[in-house]
Parts: sequence; structure tokens; C-alpha cells
Amino acid sequence: MAYNTGLAERIRAYLAAVPELQVEEKKMFSGLAFLVNGKMCVNVTGEQLMCRFDPAIQASLQKRKAYQPMIMKGRVMNGYCCVAPDGFKTKKDFEFWIKLCLGFNDKAKSSKKKH
Repeated sequence: MAYNTGLAERIRAYLAAVPELQVEEKKMFSGLAFLVNGKMCVNVTGEQLMCRFDPAIQASLQKRKAYQPMIMKGRVMNGYCCVAPDGFKTKKDFEFWIKLCLGFNDKAKSSKKKH
């Protein structure tokens, strides 16, 4: 599945402007993942943002425009969501989601490395 390269560029430019971030890009989830300081932070999947955030605030985020729960293998994945393009069209909304992901990144657990 192809992903929106323009959206990927918006994320790339935003992250590049934040000092002291180590950003790695990796093809994941049928799209492009942005790993920040070694942890999956935000993805572009098709036309959508896939966001990683503090699961404790999931209920409040569900009210935001274009929020969609992330479902894998029939289960809702707490701490992850997809956001349709209407939800990040404006600069303010785009920055909300990216800042949300970055704000959780320090607390997020790194995935286990496969040996």
C-alpha cells in the first residue's frame, strides 16, 4: 500500500525543526514510520496519520475530529489511533497530533530488538 509522501514530508520537516531528536524512518504498517530516539512515534499509513500516545488519555482523544481507533487482529490497540486527513488538515490540528506523539515518546517503551 502506498502512503502519502506529502504528509510524510510534513512530518519530516516538523521533526527536523525540533532540536535533539534522533529520527529514523522505517517502512512499517504498510506505510512509513518515524522512530524518534529509537521508538516508534508517528506513522503515515495511506492517507492517514497513525499516532502513538499515552493510553490514559485515549477517551478524551476519541472526541477529536477524524479520530479512528487502531484495530489490529480484531482488537483495539490502546495508545494508538489513526487520524483521517480532515483531522490534521490545518496547521494547528497537524501540530496537535505530532506534539501529542512527541510528548509520549519519552515515556514509551522501545520495542524489543529481534536477534
